[in-house]
Amino acid sequence: MRNVFLIGPMGAGKSTIGRLLAKELKYPFKDSDREIEARTGADIPWIFDVEGEEGFREREEAMIAELVQEHGIILATGGGVVMREANRRALSANGLVVYLRTSVDQQLQRTSKDRQRPLLLNADPEKVLRDLMARRDPLYSEIADVTIDTDQRGPKIVVNTILSRLQGTDD
Repeated sequence: MRNVFLIGPMGAGKSTIGRLLAKELKYPFKDSDREIEARTGADIPWIFDVEGEEGFREREEAMIAELVQEHGIILATGGGVVMREANRRALSANGLVVYLRTSVDQQLQRTSKDRQRPLLLNADPEKVLRDLMARRDPLYSEIADVTIDTDQRGPKIVVNTILSRLQGTDD
């Protein structure tokens, strides 16, 4: 049973697609952000407020190191997981890495009402998303075994694409 790790920017659909994929494969679904929240008893925005991004990234790195040791899981990661080399190595070495790629415009549509995204709680979320994409896209691409565009594609279509890639066929 192989692990499948979903990476990509916020709003790419990692959690939604991850849950559906896990159901199809009958694998447990994990979300690294939800696991961090469950362990700390605090939500991600609170952790960012109190510990800053660096404190959150420390917690995230420890959580990734633990979760990749499991077998046969679907893991949705946070958008910034690729910023640490240790995370990139851990994900690459322990499962199939699927990059769910999406445009900044699509991210804006999908995250516009979400108050649980600390990096977007500012006057210009579009600029933040463009800056994040410029830094992170090369890192997502570097470790991805499979890249799938999610723009204008429903979650079930994306899941079916992942399933066909896992089975060695293309759609």
